[in-house]
Amino acid sequence: MRRLSMWMRAHPMVGDSLIAGLLLLIDLAILLLSRLGPPEDQFGPWQLALPLDLLMVLPLVFRRKHPLLVAYLVLVISIPHAAFELGLAPLTAGAVSVYSVVVYSGRKQGAIYLVATLAVSEVQTFIQYPEQWLINSIILVLILAFCWTLGEFAGARRAYQAELEARLHLLETERDQASRIAVAEERSRIARELHDVVAHAVSVMVVQADGASYAIRSDPALAERAVRTISGTGRGALAELRRLLDVLRNEDANGEPRVPQPGTEALGELAERIRTAGVPVRLDLGEELAELPTGVALGVYRIVQESLTNTLKHAGQGATAEVRVWRSGDAVRVEVTDDGAGKARALVSDDDTSAVAGGNGLIGMRERANVFGGTLEVGPNPGGGWRVRATLPTP
Repeated sequence: MRRLSMWMRAHPMVGDSLIAGLLLLIDLAILLLSRLGPPEDQFGPWQLALPLDLLMVLPLVFRRKHPLLVAYLVLVISIPHAAFELGLAPLTAGAVSVYSVVVYSGRKQGAIYLVATLAVSEVQTFIQYPEQWLINSIILVLILAFCWTLGEFAGARRAYQAELEARLHLLETERDQASRIAVAEERSRIARELHDVVAHAVSVMVVQADGASYAIRSDPALAERAVRTISGTGRGALAELRRLLDVLRNEDANGEPRVPQPGTEALGELAERIRTAGVPVRLDLGEELAELPTGVALGVYRIVQESLTNTLKHAGQGATAEVRVWRSGDAVRVEVTDDGAGKARALVSDDDTSAVAGGNGLIGMRERANVFGGTLEVGPNPGGGWRVRATLPTP
């Protein structure tokens, strides 16, 4: 039954054809039954009634596509049909037309057509049945009022369904937009992670390779340690790159194990890698860092990683670095400084340090700080070296 209803909704002309056929059968049945009564109660000749009935009900098949055209065509044909007293087809077809105009063309057009139908019917009734004009008018008004009310209800329901479908379509569009935005944000995050991983790993490997090339003859043991550091750093970077790229390649692989993102607990290992690369690092970690949110902890790690990578690239071996991370109220503060291997730099005031231009690394650090509503200050240290200060709120 449900399938039949859905099929009928998908093919509305089939239902309208059934309605037209039913109205035609009813009118013909009334016409034949009238033949059994007295001559004064009989309708007109069936040879004239049949073609006019067909002309009146056939347009109803197209009442959904062309409601106004069909309605006025029915009204025009009803005039000769009623004039020759050929049956009740004008009343039934007119009632269906009023309903169709209200539903598919709106109240304004429905009111105009209703007035036209009432005017034509009242004139015909008054001319043909003046003694029964009042009772026939009341019956006609009740029938048309019922059709109008039914059309109002069906039109309101149709408008509600159309509004509901529009809202569902809008929600689907917004959901797709949100999905695309989420994918873009995730790809942007992965791009930042890839930059941090590659920049750090490549810097360590380049420094170690340079050191190994100088020490390969004079100190083979030192060169061997440098090569091992290169190998370990490269393997670690490849593992992290595979993990990040798997997010792009296997979006549906929810059951696969994921390596946890580094946080403040990994700063010791990071400092040790930099020390192995030839830059002594002094690490000063405050208390309660283990309670940081995962995102904030990752941001702290990446800021420190980028800062130490810049120290390794720009200051080189012979420089020393200091990393301080501590909680202060409702924020975590990060400070990374290096002495620049004794290289003096121009003095920069604290107000200008945030305006220092930088490459992708500094841009990435600023973006990480902004994501959490924090601040970042970068710039030269008085007397030499470089300084990075970051403050990240911890809700």
